[in-house]
Amino acid sequence: MSIAENILYFDAQLRNTPCRLVAVSKTHPAEKVMEAYNAGHRLFGENKVQELIEKRDLLPHDIAWHLIGHLQTNKVKYIAEFIDTIQSVDSLKLLIEINRRAEMFGRTMPINCLLQISIADEETKYGMSYDEAVALLQSDDYRQMKYISVTGVMGIATNTTDENKLREEFRYLRGCFQNLKETFFFAKESFKEISLGMTSDWQLAVAEGSTMIRVGSGIFGERNYSK
Repeated sequence: MSIAENILYFDAQLRNTPCRLVAVSKTHPAEKVMEAYNAGHRLFGENKVQELIEKRDLLPHDIAWHLIGHLQTNKVKYIAEFIDTIQSVDSLKLLIEINRRAEMFGRTMPINCLLQISIADEETKYGMSYDEAVALLQSDDYRQMKYISVTGVMGIATNTTDENKLREEFRYLRGCFQNLKETFFFAKESFKEISLGMTSDWQLAVAEGSTMIRVGSGIFGERNYSK
């Protein structure tokens, strides 16, 4: 199927769910993103800051960009002016820098941030523990932040075809979300996102409560690993 047909397919699949599609365009050229844009899609994700900046400059500015890859504090300044959501907040230090840069740009709308929780049995994947997320939200530094909005959690599951393993990890993240919601965000409707699931496991993720799936090759085809 074409990129446009893939977008329409996912739109149809998610229509009666609370889940949204993040079209992950990493390694694919801006022309392919434009095909998805012309099919009506406006929510795109990138893993690397440099690639995100390059595409943002070439594409319409009503795209809502999500940074879904690991973010170093020294790279925040390049995206803080325009980024819609940073899904990969894995430390208080990073959140402090995001808030600081957003204030410097005088943003009238806060940067949406998801706390990346470690759910996989893979040390190479980033993310904080649940206890670290609690400590972050209890900190005085967090309470003083005015230019960010923590809107949910994100997780990257183990790279496996074991459905039971995936369900276990998905349910763990959903439990983290529910506990944080009850403890810190009970009265805040903005805390509502569980970013979970990719091309290989998105259907299972939706069944387990994901509100955002991150799909790349399922829309754009296989990645260009030379980038």
